[in-house]
Amino acid sequence: MDVVDDEREAELRWLIDYLEEERGSASRASATEPGQLWPHLRALMNVREPRPASDEFYARQDRLLRVMAEEKGVTVAARLPRCDVDGHLSLWRGDITALEVDAIVNAANSQLLGCWVPGHHCIDNAIHSYAGVQLREECARLMAAQRHEEPTGQAKLTSAYNLPVRHVVHTVGPIAGGAPTNLHRRQLADCYESCLDAASEAGDRSVAFCCISTGLFGFPQEEAARIAVGSVRSWLDEHPGAVDQVVFNVFLARDERIYRELLG
Repeated sequence: MDVVDDEREAELRWLIDYLEEERGSASRASATEPGQLWPHLRALMNVREPRPASDEFYARQDRLLRVMAEEKGVTVAARLPRCDVDGHLSLWRGDITALEVDAIVNAANSQLLGCWVPGHHCIDNAIHSYAGVQLREECARLMAAQRHEEPTGQAKLTSAYNLPVRHVVHTVGPIAGGAPTNLHRRQLADCYESCLDAASEAGDRSVAFCCISTGLFGFPQEEAARIAVGSVRSWLDEHPGAVDQVVFNVFLARDERIYRELLG
């Protein structure tokens, strides 16, 4: 987004003006350099309370995000090689918002409303940013109906809006703080099983998992990967034919090495 043509720039400035006006703030779009327009808009989306927007806002936002997705490029999960240990499994290193698959898993917080830190580099922020503001709005409706925070180890399924997938499955991983207990291990396994339950019940045949709980939640990467692979393989054995492909999506080189050793 460093190079912005005139039409894109006008769209970005319109969307920024809308969100600034919605907040009751003076517009800063005209003072924003073209290369900073997307970060500016993303930050406003990240801090926006869940509330309905105008039809025009949705249409312009959706058009922008879909063009950005096309420019970023999409990796088709069905074309990824399968792993030696299990023909249902694939490993892919990249941006999960650029993966074409039936469902992707979001490592959510207990509010289930996405990351509120402007431009934060967590997967929760990326998924909500590239899906669009409708995702937080849907999550807010789910949480209002539930009337309590999302428990660890469960899963909620939503639409994916502008992502190249059918659904997003949100799960809250255990906060291990670098020293996981047996309860944390069980909760992490529950995350993988609950997500597969939710996706398969919705008719999704392919599911991509991020590395749940290994970031700020502090679950050691190697142990988390062993739990992830073991839980997924056990679920697949117990539900033959329910899901065709599970992708372990990693972003860091270290995580890729760990999963390569486990998956062959």
